Amino acid sequence: MTNTLVSPQWLHSQLAANPNTIILDASIEFQIPLEPQKDKSGVIPGAQRFDYDTVFCDPDATLPHMMPTAERFNALASDLGIQSSSAIVVYDNSGTFASPRAWWMLKSLGIEKVYVLSGGLPAWKESGYEVDSDYSTPQPAELSQSLDSHYFLSAEQVLDHAQKRNARIVDARSLARFKGETPEPREGVRSGHIPSAVCLPFAELMEGGTLKPQEELAPLFASISGSKREHLVFSCGSGVTACILALGAYICGYTNLSVYDGSWTEWGQRTDLPLEV
Repeated sequence: MTNTLVSPQWLHSQLAANPNTIILDASIEFQIPLEPQKDKSGVIPGAQRFDYDTVFCDPDATLPHMMPTAERFNALASDLGIQSSSAIVVYDNSGTFASPRAWWMLKSLGIEKVYVLSGGLPAWKESGYEVDSDYSTPQPAELSQSLDSHYFLSAEQVLDHAQKRNARIVDARSLARFKGETPEPREGVRSGHIPSAVCLPFAELMEGGTLKPQEELAPLFASISGSKREHLVFSCGSGVTACILALGAYICGYTNLSVYDGSWTEWGQRTDLPLEV
């Protein structure tokens, strides 16, 4: 057993003890707000590419990196040699920014042993470990898992929660974007937030390119919800940094978590959906 967020030292020892560990590079091209410069020089030895921007996504969606169908996800994961019993470590090339979404996606497929490399590729390098110049060749496997629909919600489901106030909707964007005080980075997207939502900027969870220790995260979530069983629905710009909040809440012991897949890119475009500023 280990924590969900693992260190480079743990991963290095794990690779020696369990060479079948699957390592996935979940870096994305899109520049996440406040994300440091991406390190595109080398990959962790044995790593394979987990591209949820253009591959592990719904190719017919008009929104960025939307969850694929179970059939597509299973087929693509099988190509990477992923099995339901696999031990998987995900990372990205700037810290712990893009990788939490990959972790949440794999968890939604019912894969239990999924870990996030704290600090990503920069932390791996800073620990003195070597890198490879390219990704490894996968050994295909057979995977047939169902997607748990509780992990990723639609706009209609979030609207129902907002109207009934039977879940706490938590926005990971900056307070200025939440309040509609600054324009959205994507053209054609309205400013403001989902009615009844509260703001917890993902940057408040971060320190040195990764998540703060659990004892520093706990008060942030406690200020939002006094019950670790309350349903928390996380939203952000496009469903990436919302998963940083999901990771933080999970580490703190919250058990009823969802991510709004389309997030503000969808909500802000759809004039049929209400907003507050």
